[in-house]
Amino acid sequence: MSYGNGGNAWRSEAWRSDGGVPPHAFDPSMQPELFRGVLTRRVFAFLIDLFVLSVPVILAVIFIAVFGLVTLGLGWALFWLVSPASIVWAIVYYGASIGGQHSATPGMRMMDLELRTWYGARGYFVLGAVHAVLFWVTISFLSPLVLLVGLLNGRRRLLHDIILGTVIINSSVRTQVTPAARATY
Repeated sequence: MSYGNGGNAWRSEAWRSDGGVPPHAFDPSMQPELFRGVLTRRVFAFLIDLFVLSVPVILAVIFIAVFGLVTLGLGWALFWLVSPASIVWAIVYYGASIGGQHSATPGMRMMDLELRTWYGARGYFVLGAVHAVLFWVTISFLSPLVLLVGLLNGRRRLLHDIILGTVIINSSVRTQVTPAARATY
């Protein structure tokens, strides 16, 4: 690396000459089919994932209830574990599924959706976990308003998508997405 131009050699070796920021991988004006019906599909994907998340929790509650009957009420003390275990289960579920090879939860896969970063890379575990946590936080505080954000932008991103820099796209549309650029040194 040469610093002959006043120490600004990093600018010529960046992704682009405008500060190293790669362009958005998904442009709604050039690829509108990627965003067609995404919000409706997201609602149904959420309901499917909510069902998948709730089944093990319901089974655990039934087990604790029966266990409490068998132990004459002592087993019911385990009910305090249901809430924290449900939260951990949801975080692991979203993190593992979004961080998996399909970059989508089972509900998203059923609805032909996948999560990508704004520059085109697939999701990863931490991104999936934070995506879920941020969704639940924003929906708790801004309930209907957070969903209106998706109607006001071309990429149909919700508030937590904008904060995290993610995009949900229609995976049934096969487009050529360039992999994320890497700076070489």
